[in-house]
Amino acid sequence: MLHLLREIVQEVNEARDLQEMLHIMVNRVAESIQTEASGLYLVDKQNQQYILAAARGFKPNIEGNISLKFSQGLVGLVAEREEPINVEDALNHPHYHFFPEMGEEIYQSFLGVPIIYQRELVGIIIVQQREKRKFKEQEVAFLVTIAAQLGSSIVHAPQQILIKRDSFYEEAHQPTKWLGKAAAPGLGIGTVVISYNPNDLESVPYFLIEDKEKEKEWLKFKEALNKTKQDLREVKQRWCAKLPDTEMVLFDAYLQILESDHISLSVKNLIEERHWAPWALKKTIGRLTRKFQAIEDDYLSERAYDFVDLGHRILGHLQRQEDLIKHYPNDTILVGEEISAACLTDVPHHKLKGVVSVKGSINSHLSIFAKAMGIPAVIGVTGLPLCKLNEQTVAIDGFQGEVYVHPSHHLIQVFNQQVSQDKANSIELDKLNLLPAVTLDNRKIHLMMNIELNSDMHVALNCRSDGIGLYRTELPFMVKDRFPGEEEQAFIYAKLLKSFSTKPVVIRILDIGGDKFLPYFPMEEKNAFLGWRGIRVMLDHPDIFLQQLRALLKASSGLTNLHILLPMITHLSEVEESILFIKQAYEEVKEEGYDIIYPKIGAMIETPAAVYCAETIAKKVDFLSVGANDLTQYILAADRNNQKIANLYDCFHPSVLWALEHIAHCAKKIGKPVSLCGEMANDPITLIILLALEFDSLSVYPGSLSKLKWLIRHLSVHQSKMWYQIVKSFDTGSMVKQYLENALLKEAGLGWVKKSKVSV
Repeated sequence: MLHLLREIVQEVNEARDLQEMLHIMVNRVAESIQTEASGLYLVDKQNQQYILAAARGFKPNIEGNISLKFSQGLVGLVAEREEPINVEDALNHPHYHFFPEMGEEIYQSFLGVPIIYQRELVGIIIVQQREKRKFKEQEVAFLVTIAAQLGSSIVHAPQQILIKRDSFYEEAHQPTKWLGKAAAPGLGIGTVVISYNPNDLESVPYFLIEDKEKEKEWLKFKEALNKTKQDLREVKQRWCAKLPDTEMVLFDAYLQILESDHISLSVKNLIEERHWAPWALKKTIGRLTRKFQAIEDDYLSERAYDFVDLGHRILGHLQRQEDLIKHYPNDTILVGEEISAACLTDVPHHKLKGVVSVKGSINSHLSIFAKAMGIPAVIGVTGLPLCKLNEQTVAIDGFQGEVYVHPSHHLIQVFNQQVSQDKANSIELDKLNLLPAVTLDNRKIHLMMNIELNSDMHVALNCRSDGIGLYRTELPFMVKDRFPGEEEQAFIYAKLLKSFSTKPVVIRILDIGGDKFLPYFPMEEKNAFLGWRGIRVMLDHPDIFLQQLRALLKASSGLTNLHILLPMITHLSEVEESILFIKQAYEEVKEEGYDIIYPKIGAMIETPAAVYCAETIAKKVDFLSVGANDLTQYILAADRNNQKIANLYDCFHPSVLWALEHIAHCAKKIGKPVSLCGEMANDPITLIILLALEFDSLSVYPGSLSKLKWLIRHLSVHQSKMWYQIVKSFDTGSMVKQYLENALLKEAGLGWVKKSKVSV
């Protein structure tokens, strides 16, 4: 069964559009259970009905034309109970609803299973048979398993079914709205550019080409195929004297496959159907892989992986023929299945107006980078038809997590009005640049900034921040095909330190692992967030660690503002070992004649272990910095990149508040400053908590600084403490958030700091 399930899911994932995907589902289910009829109903919440979206074994032309009201029929019973309904005599069941145009009266038995995605009913899949019988337990189990696998694939399907596909983008007065998660605030309107990994066969998107382009696509494929053959011949020649004959057989097998028509004929036929060559290759490799995996002979079934390997090799040559230096319009909206933070840097900053990612989490590094760049972003837009979006106009609302495909003129006007209002607010807030962030009861809060790129420095300077609270050093490493050298790093760091020569600059040591990887440094792990990451990697690689430390110290020559931050601390020994390396690098650089002073050293408190050891750690360093994103993730055991458990990731959770209070208490007891970076620092509501706990500084995104400064100047630490004493006894994070939100709204003039909303 497991093999069959994988095969069906793979076919569904390779479907070029929604209708093909739904037909694959009903056809494969019917074939697997060997039943005469099958159907898939989608939940249409807007019209309170279930729509028959795909069917097999019924009368023709019923798809999209048969619907049941909520709680109507056996389908409604399945939905109401949210469990399988297995009926031997469906025609005489009290919930049976007869549709003469459907032709189901010939079927006696009925089995229906709900399709649920993240606690929400999204569809019902049914099978029916003429014979009066109850479906077997293993058949029910199979259908339940299939339903569990396919929920995420159809969560947005009702929106597509209700729209005529031919006019999907033509009716400008009918914008199509897709719901996701708000990842970075702001509004954006522009032209879609599809982003994907050119080296990954699975991520190749579906595009149609013009008839006149078919010959060109076929010639490109043939050239890529020939180059792949040549590569294999050269490798075979190079290794023939070093490997035994039994191993050399693999190269002969690969060449034999490429010489046959297994791949080329299928690709040619798909190109003739107007599919572009990379997708035709992807489809072909998928078909061949499934075919060989289905063979019971172990040796032959293993050959499926040979096709995958060859597919990647051909794709590599095929993509190198493409113009990989994309041409981005001035109003680019970057859209993709899973956009990495590094992808954002490929687009010229002045051209990027927004980002939409099908996968991801509001706490991912894509979200962090988008906020840092001031770019609106929406993620988790499941079901978005990427194949139809390239070069289309979309509008995105990064406040509410909404994407509008082909927005109407009215919608564009509403967006433009909101953008104008936001600009007007920003102008007013910018007047605060020269004023300090001081509360009503005269408590000074240092508002620092997070920056990712040197290009962000001019923004930070214009905002008149109190310095850089967090400079993440990962990006210069991620965009290279090797580790950057000591001098390369020193040049980047020096530019940053000199730009803020009179203000502190906190530079975090390379923090790779978790969800941040380097293409040239293998770190494959089953549980990356609990594995080899952060300071653990650096201590295991003193060569990399010392090189970065030396670069930082050289960059600080003649300056006094360098602060070094150690990430992912869990043991006191990690702090002590790191300090020894810093001292070593300091002595080496000083001996080389550089005019440097010993830097301030800080530790990130972002694990439960570090929370409990905060007092001991504080004694060893000059300052503490709370990494709120990872701290929340580890305390709640909720992966911040996992969309399925996004509702569990809650920075207002009582346990998170206790941790923050404990850290602040330990720092104060030892007499060391404590700062906080992460999503919490940018939220006006959590600001109340941080003021109450007397955090010394916050490190925020450029777009948040003026708003937070305005709010700080309208609040007092005393009032914040009173509110915090009330909420710290609450049982749930939602109660905490609701109370503090209401507290802000009740304060005269503070309500506007809440997030904007676009009404359509």
